[in-house]
Amino acid sequence: MKLSIVSTLYKSAAHIAEFHERISKAAKELVGQDYEIVLVNDGSPDDSLELAIEIADRDDHVCIVDLSRNFGHHKAMMAGLAHSKGDYVFLIDSDLEEDPDWLRAFSIQMAEENCDVVYGIQSQRKGGWFERWSGNLYYRVFKLLIDIDHPTNITTVRLMTRRYVDALLTYKERAIVISGLWVLTGFDQKPRLVTKKSSSPTTYSLVHKLSHAVNVITSFSSRPLIFIFFTGLIIFLLSMAYVVFIVLNRLLFMTPLDGWTSVMASIWLLGGIIISFIGIIGIYLSKIFIETKERPNVIVRGLYGKHGRD
Repeated sequence: MKLSIVSTLYKSAAHIAEFHERISKAAKELVGQDYEIVLVNDGSPDDSLELAIEIADRDDHVCIVDLSRNFGHHKAMMAGLAHSKGDYVFLIDSDLEEDPDWLRAFSIQMAEENCDVVYGIQSQRKGGWFERWSGNLYYRVFKLLIDIDHPTNITTVRLMTRRYVDALLTYKERAIVISGLWVLTGFDQKPRLVTKKSSSPTTYSLVHKLSHAVNVITSFSSRPLIFIFFTGLIIFLLSMAYVVFIVLNRLLFMTPLDGWTSVMASIWLLGGIIISFIGIIGIYLSKIFIETKERPNVIVRGLYGKHGRD
């Protein structure tokens, strides 16, 4: 198998037919008939699975991996990569915000630069001013808190060699943040500027984005724990200095103590800091708890299509 195209389905009913037509055309122009299309149904609540099965019945190149429920975009992508068989793997979203015709351009760049990965970078974030502004702020804070060189405005779309995909699949962690794993896997990776379209409302709410940010930071960095240590050390040193000041002031100047305002403010401040720090430590402990249970990342309910039955 020369080429595998991997995509996930979640509320994709409106786009799946056009996606299949366009990605099939791009694949045939590049490798002829030597390709497969692996579609992962991530518990989509619409009729994406039924439409995909109809396509698979007409097209032997299509394989459908039907997950037993919604496991999340990142785990679904890893499941699709695990079922791919091609020497090269093109990962792309099925909502047509990423153009299937990019396949040829990505392939040309990979050949010219002799690299293992060509990945998309948005030239400008899609959406309104708030989404662009908050996205830029997110990446700035994100890079301060993680220990890996994570690209800014990275997209799903990427062309990868088989050896890179096999290396990526060796990660067995349960709290998957695939963009971080892309970086950690290494090899020679080259960016390519792309412009995404806005073909559908995002399924990532603000709460989902914040949760994702916390997951990424705690999965790839110990800096929050280091921050807790140094914050505690600074508070301790300031407290000791203040204690010395109070004692000297009392002994030398016999100045009476002030009221309770400063005391209560200090209690609330320190109490809030302690509770938030316990929460951060709790997140790391919960990740350890999740990893030690070794539950499967996904459960496949069924496979459809000729390649799926092979």
